[in-house]
This record gives sequence, C-alpha cells and structure tokens, in this order.
Amino acid sequence: MGGLFGVVSKEDCIAEVFYGTDYHSHLGTRRAGMAFQNGEGIQRSIHNIENNYFRNKFEPELPRFRGTRGIGVISDTDPQPLIIASHLGTFAIVTVGKINNLDDLVRRAHGRKRYFSESPGGIPSPTEVAAMLICEEDNFEDGIRKAQEAIRGSCSILLLTDKGIWAARDRLGRTPLVVGWKKGAWAVSSESCAFANLGFSVDFFLGPSEAVLLTPEGSDQRLAAGRQMQVCAFLWVYYGYPASDYEGINVESVRNRCGASLARRDDIPVDCVAGIPDSGIGHAVGYANERNIPYRRPFVKYTPTWPRSFMPQNQELRDLVARMKLIPVRRLIEGKRLLFCEDSIVRGTQLKDNVQVLFDCGAREVHMRTACPTLVYPCEFLNFSTSRSTLDLAGRKVICELEGADDRNLEQYACVGSEKRNAMVEAIRRRLRLTSLRFQRLKDLVAAIGIPKSQLCTHCWDGSSYGY
Repeated sequence: MGGLFGVVSKEDCIAEVFYGTDYHSHLGTRRAGMAFQNGEGIQRSIHNIENNYFRNKFEPELPRFRGTRGIGVISDTDPQPLIIASHLGTFAIVTVGKINNLDDLVRRAHGRKRYFSESPGGIPSPTEVAAMLICEEDNFEDGIRKAQEAIRGSCSILLLTDKGIWAARDRLGRTPLVVGWKKGAWAVSSESCAFANLGFSVDFFLGPSEAVLLTPEGSDQRLAAGRQMQVCAFLWVYYGYPASDYEGINVESVRNRCGASLARRDDIPVDCVAGIPDSGIGHAVGYANERNIPYRRPFVKYTPTWPRSFMPQNQELRDLVARMKLIPVRRLIEGKRLLFCEDSIVRGTQLKDNVQVLFDCGAREVHMRTACPTLVYPCEFLNFSTSRSTLDLAGRKVICELEGADDRNLEQYACVGSEKRNAMVEAIRRRLRLTSLRFQRLKDLVAAIGIPKSQLCTHCWDGSSYGY
C-alpha cells in the first residue's frame, strides 16, 4: 500500500519528517524516501528497505539535511520522491495507490512524443506519470485536478514546492490523508497516529479528491471534496495501525467491535481466546470481552530481529519469517480448546503452519474466527496482494478446485449462507486443519466500521466498486 507524510514549519522540520515517515513503516515493504526544501533547492534521499528498517537506513543521513518543509514516503512501488523540473517550477512528488490505466496513459504520452525514465522492473514510474499529468496544466491546482480525472484506480499525492506542500487525496478517497497542526507548523499524513508524539493535533481529514496547500500559516483548500467516497474497509481490519483514525473512526475500536460481532454469533465452548499477533489482537479482545472468556497469549511475537512477515519478497523466506517470529507458549496450549481471531485469511499457508504448531504443542481444539469475509477478489486499487495471483487467494484456490475454473459463480461464493459459500469455507477449514472456521459477515463488518457501505470499498470481498 504505502504511506505519506509531510511538514511545513517556521523552523527546521527534519526530525518531524523523519519520525513521521517512520510511523508509516507498517504500510510498505520495498522503498522509502524523503525530500526537503531549503533556500538552495531540494535535498532528497531514497533507500531500499526490503532488508532493513527505515530508521536504520536514513538516520545516518539526517545531519546533511536542512529545511523548513519536507515530505516522506513508504512505497510499495517505485523509488520516491521524484524531483521534477518543469514550467511550474522545481518540485518533489510522492504518491501512494495504484494506477490501473498506467499503460494507456504512457501510450498517450508516447503519442505526444513524451518520454519517461524507467523504474526497476522496466516499467514507467507511476509517480512520474502522475507528475506528467500535473505538469500538462498551467498551475498545480488544475494539474492535480487533471491527474485525478485521468487516473483510474487510486493515487494520493504530496507535492513539495517553494510555496508549501500540496496534499491531494485520490478521487474516491480509497487512501486516507489527515491534516494536523501545532504552533508554527502544519502536517499531512496517511496515518493520524504519526501526529501524537510529534506534538501535532488532528485538524481535519481530507475528503475524496480534495486538495489543500499547506504553509506554516495554515491550510488553504484549493479543490473541494467530491461527493462519492469508497475508502478501503481493509484499513480498519488489517492495514491500519491501532492508534490511527480514518474518517474520524479509530482502528482499534473497530477491531474490538468486529470481534464482538463474531462472538455474538458464536456459542462454541472454548477455554480461552487469543489473537494472531499483531492485527488479530484487537479482534480477539473484542471477542473475549463479549463472551466473557479469558484472553490469553499462546503465541507471542519475537520482534527484536524478525521483520514483518510480508516484507521479504521471496515467498519461501516470507513463510520462514512468519514461522520464526511467533513463539508458542506450551503451558498455555497443552490440553486447551483454543479460539483464535485473525484479521483475514489471504493465502493461508502461514496460518496452516501456525495451526499445526498448536496441535504439536498439545492443543485439544483450534478454532478460528476471521474478522472479515473470505477474500475472493484481488485488490485492484491499493497494491494489496499484487505479488500474489488471484489463484493464490485461499478462497479462489478452493473455488477453482470445486468448479474446475476459478471465475464461475463468484457471486454465490461471496453470498453468506449459500451452499457454495459453505462448501468453500469447509474446504478452507480442512486445508488449514482447524476444528472450526467462521468468517465475519460483510454487513457486520460494515456495521463495526460505522460508515455506510456505499462509502466503503469492499471489492475484495464482494467485487463491488465504482471501478475507477
């Protein structure tokens, strides 16, 4: 997915941008970068973070930076920020999202005899394509509007200019942006949790397609918010950090409500409830409190040296990391009927290994309750699971086995209570060797978030979206 952070200040802002960007490390896996504007131009640094942490890569460089405004990015796609010299002036740009019509935009540009540098992998940089669209107009305001209208998918943008920082949320608001302030400074962030320890207070959340210009004196709206919104519901389930709010709704509170909703539909006898660390914990706490069942930690995560399991790009290494970082507590497992809450089941391979470890440690039963419905459709908007094919999704793999092709009757498999959906869930349960398995109903997930379904992107569960 990726995350953005920026600060404009009356004083040096290097530390704020460094720490604020670092607070987005849970959102990205590949690259990170920062850029600062000072009286002599723009300073920039980009690093690969697949095998190391953001702080380790950038901290040694901090003494060479100076500036009163800066932007940072954690990126799943291309190396960023880019520095663009244009008729609009020299500016730095960072983006998050996914441009689905990238090839069409590039072909059109080639037809006008434009050219692009290439990002690793041999494809034009999505961020450079966004910059090209902006630079086709006479000012940043019209350029951002043009980019939003031309891009299909999602693309939220920060521009570092000599006037301040432009912040623009994607057309349908799939990726959030929040603006904060403190005396003498304003900031913009993908995650509101980045503000607290830096002294910023939340001022407002940008609406879909809204664009503002931030200066040390304040925030100036340049493009009004659109009426249609489809913010990614998976942010509350998994991607978002527990301390963050989106649209004013806290992530951890939603996860607690998700767990409570699962519990209200459940009466299976168990000895304790646990969460698969870390994102399953909030759901498990809600479940345990609702049913008044003890919450325990039969798995603990070893974090000092093992990174997030999705960081390594090689799947074999990903599975190794996932297995090694979770340590079973045999005394809490042996002879127990355990119920685990998990945010989702994507491929299921890591979860299958974890379940087997529990039985190897003497668990009598292992039940699983998942905070969202079965993932049936791959994400088309936020680069989630882009390294996995559709058939890698646990649900689609089962559908293919049951149907002989993975694209038949998908609506029936997404329908709660249907015969085909029940058969899919049972097949997943057997594959994972679980005693029982239940998924959240989509209507209960929507209720837990507290936003009308029409304003949420639920494409990965039911295939619905506006299609941008």
